[in-house]
Amino acid sequence: MPYSTAIRDIMYNLGFFARTLKGVASFLQRGQASYRILKMQILFTFVQALGISSLLALGIGAAVIIIGLPILSTISQQQLLYPLLITIITRELGPLLTAFIIIARSATAIATEIAGMVISHEIEAYISIGVDPIEHLAVPRFLGVTASLVLLNLYFSFFGLAGSFLVVQIFNSLPAQYYFSNLLLYLNIQDILMTIIKSIASGMIIAIVAVTQGLAVERASTEVPVAGLKAVGTAFGGCIVVNLILSAIYYLVVL
Repeated sequence: MPYSTAIRDIMYNLGFFARTLKGVASFLQRGQASYRILKMQILFTFVQALGISSLLALGIGAAVIIIGLPILSTISQQQLLYPLLITIITRELGPLLTAFIIIARSATAIATEIAGMVISHEIEAYISIGVDPIEHLAVPRFLGVTASLVLLNLYFSFFGLAGSFLVVQIFNSLPAQYYFSNLLLYLNIQDILMTIIKSIASGMIIAIVAVTQGLAVERASTEVPVAGLKAVGTAFGGCIVVNLILSAIYYLVVL
């Protein structure tokens, strides 16, 4: 029974994803009334998450250097620190950790907000006056969360790699030109494309899961927090799976 329920939920989410993509064109053409929702979503999801993202990026970069540099020094392979930083911060942990930040902040907020609108019959009110709730509510959140995750991930990578330079100075004073030229030497277009693809995939999963879980409530107000919890758990699982799949494809095809 749980297995069939999971398959049903996946198929429903895929159908809702297709319907949301169809609504994107209409939103861009005549969605001026919903642009404010898009702007507010980017403000909450990207701008207001910069603080915690900066702290986490600096912490990850510092941990890689503090742990990795002494080990690499013992085998005279300090040069491997640069591809290690790029692999961990830009290609692997960066997309996943920024997705976790957005899930914790935005997935819960979107699911509970939509659930509250269902309970208060606001969705029915939109339909009664001829407003498509998917185009007006789902699409701007879908675009806002996806764009915000891409931007936050790029910021996380930049801040993590740049902030790591400050940590390097504690162990070994290096000229900025030497440090960043080595980073650019090992950073390739495949790494950048992979981190962007992971961000887009994770952003779409988070938005779709949050909206569908919010719409899944029926009539009791006690279902609202449950929708938020389900959105977080499902989005976590979906992002982990898609990141593992994309990493496997990268190592099997690109490398």
